[in-house]
Formats: sequence, structure tokens, C-alpha cells
Amino acid sequence: MIELNADIGEGCNDAALMPYLARVSIACGGHVGDAASMAAALRLAAEHGVAVGAHPGYPDRARFGRHPLAATATDIAAWVTQQTEALAEQAVRQGMRLAHVKPHGALYNVAAQDRGVADAIAQAVAALDPGLVLIGMAGSQLVEAGRAAGLAVLNEAFADRRYQASGQLVSRETEGALLTDPAAAAQQARALARGEPVATLDGAMLRIRAHTVCLHGDTPNALNIARAVHAVLDHG
Repeated sequence: MIELNADIGEGCNDAALMPYLARVSIACGGHVGDAASMAAALRLAAEHGVAVGAHPGYPDRARFGRHPLAATATDIAAWVTQQTEALAEQAVRQGMRLAHVKPHGALYNVAAQDRGVADAIAQAVAALDPGLVLIGMAGSQLVEAGRAAGLAVLNEAFADRRYQASGQLVSRETEGALLTDPAAAAQQARALARGEPVATLDGAMLRIRAHTVCLHGDTPNALNIARAVHAVLDHG
């Protein structure tokens, strides 16, 4: 059964989404977040029995980590390590353990295609805790790098984002990049869960093999999308 996840601790209404989620990735100080927001997100997840993980990104709060930064592999590994450790420290204080790491924004997208960036992330995660699961875009270099580093991986797809025929996500700056209609998002999620092809923005049909489906709290209609997607993933 495919699961539903979301990225939280980013200033959205996380509490409303939580009943529909199986897994959350918590912002941990790169693109946004601090000790207080991390602790609050962890408590919320614990109340709902939801698995928690780190959501490290480029340290670029001004642009919310959604634009690539020039960085060496050493830089990237350090950012992932520092941010994940910050969340892990908060988790320990609450008697919790992290289950996974999922890069945020531009770091996630760059790692999907750039094996050097992907390896830096995967090796940093493996050095921190080889029991952590690495989440990456389905079929991406990050997933392959995770496997090569000896990590369990989850291939991820998106309910509220449109795809290009290449398998990459359509840029948020492109009209039509977001699926804001709950019925359309649910239709895409149903196709993903069934292993059926999804329609891309450029008119192709793309088959994506995924273990987990993500939605974003800052997508318009996020709560209604969560309800609709959860319903189809639960009942087909």
C-alpha cells in the first residue's frame, strides 16, 4: 500500500493535515525552522503516531531553499549532517527517533539528477545513522545513491505537482505546475498507487513507481487535497 506524506514545520497548518498522513519530513533550520518549530512539529507527529524525518535543504531562508546554491560535496554533506542532527537532538528530548531523511526543494531536485550531490547526501545520512531511510524522487540519482550507500530508500511521487515527460517536476514558476483541484490531485494519486501512467503537463503519459506520495501544506486547497488523496489511497 502506498503511503501519504507531507513536509511540515514550514509555517502552514500542519495540525489540520496530520490525521491524513503516515509520514512527515520536518524543516530543520536550512530553508526554515528553529528549535521551537522542530519541537512543536515532533510533538504533533507523536500525537498522531506519524513517522518523522529530517527535511534538510540549502541554507537559504530568503528564497526558502528553492534555488540551487553553488556548493561542494563537503558543503552539502555538512548541511545535511548539521540540520539532521539538530532535529535528531530535539527528537531525543521527546523520546523519539528519526525514521528518514528527505532533502528539501532545490537540493532534492538537484540530487535527483546530479550523482555527485546525491552521493554527498546519501553518504552523510549513512554516516549519521545507517538505519535511516532516504527518500528521493522516484527513479532518481538520489535513490540510486542511497542504495549504493547501503540505505533503505523510498521512491517518492507527488499528488499536488505536475510532471514533465522527462520525469522531472515542472518548475513552480511555470503556470500549471501545481495541482490545486482536490479531484485532480486524487486522480493523480490513484494512478500512482495503481502503477498507472499519469498525464504530464506537456501531454505525455508517464509511469512512476513510488512507495510514498507527497503533498505540500502551502499548496492552495492543501487540506481538501489531503482529504481527497487520503481517501483514494485508503480505498483505491
